[in-house]
Amino acid sequence: MAPKLEIDTKSKLPRKTARWMDGILNSIPREHLRGIERIKFVDSISDPRVKNLQQRSNLPGLYHPRSGAQQAWLEIATGALIPQTKPLLKRLLPRLSFRGNLAAIVFSLVGQHYYLTQRHSIKRGQIEPAVRVYTEKRLRDWHERQHTVRSRLFRPIQPTLERWGRSLQKRAAAERKRKNPL
Repeated sequence: MAPKLEIDTKSKLPRKTARWMDGILNSIPREHLRGIERIKFVDSISDPRVKNLQQRSNLPGLYHPRSGAQQAWLEIATGALIPQTKPLLKRLLPRLSFRGNLAAIVFSLVGQHYYLTQRHSIKRGQIEPAVRVYTEKRLRDWHERQHTVRSRLFRPIQPTLERWGRSLQKRAAAERKRKNPL
């Protein structure tokens, strides 16, 4: 059973948000969603576990684990995804990338749920890198489904592009290390 969507926000979401969420959730294996009761959209996250106010306003999503009789659920802040108080251009660009950002947040939160509840071989210190790899893998698969023609065109040259990216990252790290030897 797919998690129930709840929209508890004053800000206006894009029209196709529910349809996009269905597509995102359909790209995740059902066993990874087991135990998630609902996904709630709010303006900003106001959870006492988040310490300072600055973190609360910038936090795009939060995973609420199962506690007692209440099942696990996900909370997504629309204020972090679509800022309302910024100038026009700074509001336009996040709206254009809303679907991809929403997918990344959902994959990250579902990855947290999966590794905390169903993968008991992962230790606490290994969860963050595991969730990052999970999110990247799910985003890549989801993106290939969304853009089939483009992904078919770039699939043959993708290993070369990734190799170039890794070499650029190594070069940038060496440059940073050389500039700041501490």
